Amino acid sequence: MGKKLHVVSLGCTKNLVDTEVMMGKLQDYDVVSEVDNADVIIVNTCGFIDAAKEESLNTVLSLHEERKDDSLLVMAGCLSERYKDELMVQIPEVDIFTGVGDYEQIDELLAKKQSQFSDEVYLIDGAERVVTGSSYHAYVKLSEGCNQACSFCAIPSFKGKLHSRNLDSIAKEVEALVAKGYYDFSFVSQDSSSYLRDQNVKDGLSLLIQRIELIEGVKSARILYLYPSTTTIKLLENIAKSKIFHNYFDMPIQHINDDMLRIMKRGFGKEKTLELLNYMRKLPNSFVRTSFIVGHPHETQEMFDEMVEFAKEFGFDRMNVFEYSDEESTTSFDMEAKIDEEIIKERAEILGAVAKEARLKSLEAEVETQIELVIDGVSNEHEYLLSARKLLWAPEIDGEIYVNDRIVDEELEFGKIYKAKVTQLVGDILTATVYNDTTSNN
Repeated sequence: MGKKLHVVSLGCTKNLVDTEVMMGKLQDYDVVSEVDNADVIIVNTCGFIDAAKEESLNTVLSLHEERKDDSLLVMAGCLSERYKDELMVQIPEVDIFTGVGDYEQIDELLAKKQSQFSDEVYLIDGAERVVTGSSYHAYVKLSEGCNQACSFCAIPSFKGKLHSRNLDSIAKEVEALVAKGYYDFSFVSQDSSSYLRDQNVKDGLSLLIQRIELIEGVKSARILYLYPSTTTIKLLENIAKSKIFHNYFDMPIQHINDDMLRIMKRGFGKEKTLELLNYMRKLPNSFVRTSFIVGHPHETQEMFDEMVEFAKEFGFDRMNVFEYSDEESTTSFDMEAKIDEEIIKERAEILGAVAKEARLKSLEAEVETQIELVIDGVSNEHEYLLSARKLLWAPEIDGEIYVNDRIVDEELEFGKIYKAKVTQLVGDILTATVYNDTTSNN
């Protein structure tokens, strides 16, 4: 009987890539969904904000309650790194602690039953991953760390400064994934638009676009997490020119009031932020996603009202709304004029309703349009409905489309790109009829 592994990856997609690296080092284990049947349990934690920290701790402790006596429980990732000294004392239930520098050493740590925290943040370079969740899509990490100094963000305190991979390393990883059948890629990092700036290259992301376009077999790509002050019109133009990269723009702006952007240390004010957003919005077939933080210290009612009005009017396709989290090691932690928690929750509900309305409006605009979609499998709603995603959209976060009809003779295949017509919006789910596959006219 082979050894059995149970893995939980929490937080962002960057964490997911690191989890997949660990799984790549442990391919002699059988991955199981039952915790009480696992010999090794790994939780890759998130330590970004209070809600994420609480989820990570609760997950670790609940898995401990379910595991068998002779198993090993591993706590890895950002939360483990950020609070290593406290956690190693306070959570004796965990057998092995490791942070953000030793993902590729996980097999050695298990063999030694040893905790380890390397000084350097791990950045994938040639390691074999076990890509999860899809047979055709993969996330590719561009860099680690961040050179920004946002008032509310603790990431640089435990991830360090920006450290970019070189172009060849990324290209080789994409080529290896293409050879395994992957054709759709999402490029991610804490600040993707700063890619290669630590190597004195200002247009690194444009160079990446050119390099990825040379790889035969890449059919679809998008970039996640642009930062306003390092995003340029030139970069947006290069994305728009690309035949592979979608006009998909994920730029968390966090606020729109000039004074609040200054307090948040965002680098850009309202005018330049609007210049970028308006350019994105005017591009053909563009998709614009952003994030807002409510309740940051010094946020007045007038500042909040300005943000709400802007969110209503601009026409975002998707918006995330985060409640301010008071994080030690951030400049906002020591600020005065903290906002009452009840007010923060109330503001989050108000802006959350605006975000929901914006999403529905964006979905309604899809009805009667011709799109490319990819089918992921049978839907959870009904066995006769297939779950699909518009190829432009990022997996899991942007929505699901139900394919409920087809005008093609052959059976529809999972993981294949089809042309389809969106027929209606039912609740917050689009339905579509497939009429052709994208290879038919090639």
